[in-house]
Amino acid sequence: MPRPLIGITTYVEESTRYGVWDVPTSLVPTGYYELVQAAGGAAVLLPPDEPGSAAEVLSRLDGLVVAGGPDVDPVRYGADRDPRTGAPATVRDEWELSLIGAALAAGLPVLGICRGMQALNVALGGTLVQHVDGHAVGPGVMSWHPVRPVGGTRYAALVPEEAEVPTYHHQAVDRLGEGLIASAHAVDGTVEAIELPDPAHWVLGVQWHPERDKDTRVMSALVEAAALTAAVPA
Repeated sequence: MPRPLIGITTYVEESTRYGVWDVPTSLVPTGYYELVQAAGGAAVLLPPDEPGSAAEVLSRLDGLVVAGGPDVDPVRYGADRDPRTGAPATVRDEWELSLIGAALAAGLPVLGICRGMQALNVALGGTLVQHVDGHAVGPGVMSWHPVRPVGGTRYAALVPEEAEVPTYHHQAVDRLGEGLIASAHAVDGTVEAIELPDPAHWVLGVQWHPERDKDTRVMSALVEAAALTAAVPA
């Protein structure tokens, strides 16, 4: 059996320097695709595209990872902008929310990471807390804290113990989107994982950064679900 094809969202940086060049670049940290590969999948990087093409793109893939990044625009969940919320990333919001919607409609396995978890919540009608303290210690510095699984959830079946995870965020889930449940919390009560409880559809979001850790359990579960998707005839 070929390895499941896992799409990973990328984002555009308008000024990226390498060699003699300073050009716009679509990129994602190497940890994302390395984690997919370590978990037994084949990684495909997805640059921004027309939102209307999301279903077509996903039709050729077996699973989707929505990567971390800047804040989701509060207009997407009907909130006024907090002064501490980052500048809008309109193209990225449109593309990733379209990908999530198309993946959910197609029954494709989905893993949202950090911003990706927040985008998943917003895509299903949820809202976000626009600022929380204590989950990022400083610009560009990853910190670690424990998360506690909620018994009976998909996440708890994968990681049944309290686990130290790498974290870097200043926003969090507020009202859960339609059908979603919380499946892990930080000590301060912050929602750290969300999922759809439907056993036939693998959808999970984690607020931390598993691509900065050696624990492959969450990504391996996505890849296993994607392998089952790939095995079902179109």
